[in-house]
Amino acid sequence: MRRARGGWELPIGENELSGLTKDMEEAHRETLPAMRTSAADLGERIRELGHADRGSQGGPGSPGSPGNPAPDGPMDAGRRRFLLNAGGLGAAFLLTGCSSPGTDEKGVSPQAASSEVLPPRAAVDTVMYTAELRFVALSAALENQAVGAYGSILAAAGAEKFGAVPPAVSTFVTMAMAHHIDHAKAWNEALTAAGKPVVTDVPLSNQRAVTAALDRAATVDDAAKLALQLEEQAAQTYLSAVYHGKSRGGIETAATVAPVEAMHASILRFILGQYPVPDAFLPEDMAATPGLLTV
Repeated sequence: MRRARGGWELPIGENELSGLTKDMEEAHRETLPAMRTSAADLGERIRELGHADRGSQGGPGSPGSPGNPAPDGPMDAGRRRFLLNAGGLGAAFLLTGCSSPGTDEKGVSPQAASSEVLPPRAAVDTVMYTAELRFVALSAALENQAVGAYGSILAAAGAEKFGAVPPAVSTFVTMAMAHHIDHAKAWNEALTAAGKPVVTDVPLSNQRAVTAALDRAATVDDAAKLALQLEEQAAQTYLSAVYHGKSRGGIETAATVAPVEAMHASILRFILGQYPVPDAFLPEDMAATPGLLTV
């Protein structure tokens, strides 16, 4: 065990955390080929739909138009569950590995406690990305947000802001950040294939609150709790896309990314001394919607 500032102590052994991080890394590597393929297919499909719409006589609400893209075909609940299994880690891990806890020791729900970081979603009037592309851009932005958060946490740890941080914790943070870089790259590849600009920053309405929360973090616990909120938001966003999306490429990409985000969340719970699977099913109440996007 290693004690950090504020009397914080890693609740599990460093060897155990290192083993969990290694398993997380292997799972991520297994999902990469499928994730990149499905993201590329998604971008090509959106681009083709755009060309088809410009050459058609249908109005903006016609099936297959950019404002109302036609689905690839029937995508019932059974197919969606199959894709979750095909994502690399299985539906069970996705559904149980990243659930929101009920209340903390003070009886406050995480959603209420984190309202500043995850504010109510409001619609925006911008149109740089429309229809399905808006979700793709949102996904890239969420990944960039996580990359920035983990980078800030590593910088703070290096400056000894949190006191003595166990090396196994720093290794986990480094690998989780690398996973988010890979995920952002995949979503941006879909944007590029569709002929749209990539998202390289964090155009999200809650980014200022996230940055402020990172600045206030004084302990490993503070940093881990914020990272957990971001991981839960991402995992729930992708799960929502799996169940409500219409494009096979979009659903398959979300299904390969979501389980890895769920693993991140579960390991963060270990670091926080929480039960890694608090609920039987992953909800969608923290899922981000395109209204969070500001471009």
